[in-house]
Amino acid sequence: MTNLNDRLKLFSGSSHPALAQRICDWLDIPLGQARIDRFANDNLFVQIEENVREKDVFVLQTSCPPVNEHLVELYMMIDALRHASARRITAIIPYYFYVRSDKKDMPRISITARLVADLLATSGANRVLTMTLHSDQIQGFFRTPSDQLSAIPLICDYFREWDLSDFVVVAPDAGSARRAGAYASRLGLPMAIGDKRRLSDTEVEIHSIVGDVRGKKAIIFDDEIATGGSMLKLAKYLEERCEVDEVYAGAAHGVLVPPALERLSQPPFRRTVVTDSLPLPEGAPEARIEQVSVCELFGKAIHAIHTGESVSSLFR
Repeated sequence: MTNLNDRLKLFSGSSHPALAQRICDWLDIPLGQARIDRFANDNLFVQIEENVREKDVFVLQTSCPPVNEHLVELYMMIDALRHASARRITAIIPYYFYVRSDKKDMPRISITARLVADLLATSGANRVLTMTLHSDQIQGFFRTPSDQLSAIPLICDYFREWDLSDFVVVAPDAGSARRAGAYASRLGLPMAIGDKRRLSDTEVEIHSIVGDVRGKKAIIFDDEIATGGSMLKLAKYLEERCEVDEVYAGAAHGVLVPPALERLSQPPFRRTVVTDSLPLPEGAPEARIEQVSVCELFGKAIHAIHTGESVSSLFR
């Protein structure tokens, strides 16, 4: 793909430069040069350090701490590229900013996922490329063309190498059942669903399991793992009430904020698999957390967008 060098540019914000470099290596193009600095008054400074006039430009930034700073940095990079006369600017956001703020489920709150989408268009993004949104409705928030990739094939490829004859897929709750069903269908496994009730923002309770899990090995699939509280509650219920002694977890996004590593390292968890849409926190390998890379998936999507080919073919 060396013929892309003169027409295609990929830049990275400061959130996940390692992933941007892996994508560039797959595409066989150099990572774009940009300067991100800070003034004495704490204002950010962004400068694109190479010519992008009439280029097809992609900017990668993912939602990891400090989230708000990375979001403003993304807006500034897009704006700088627009003023540098880039022909088209695509924002690559593997883990979308404010992805859980997607509805008005309380009085007088912001639907921030929609606000982020509006400001992406305002800053100059012509297209958005993301992966495994918390809810599909978010894709309708964009005023520009958008593509949502899926991590399901990647994570299934990881587990397909195992002997899965005694395994069952478990969805944490009814809201996760459709996505967990896609994993179960792809792996050819039966599925069960947890009856989860949320008591507060940080507390959940498992009432029962719908489906046959007794004595089996369980894989819990979800779109993301943040604190790991729901995962641990479900795993403990499977162990204590259903005689499940091996539990594995899989998710597209390993947010893994404290105390997630501590929780995922407890029995009956044996291993957790996430993608590299977010950088792993320190101590993740000791908690038996592994990553599968999305670099080829995003590389193929970038190549398809750049050449005008179908992105939907990546889902087959």
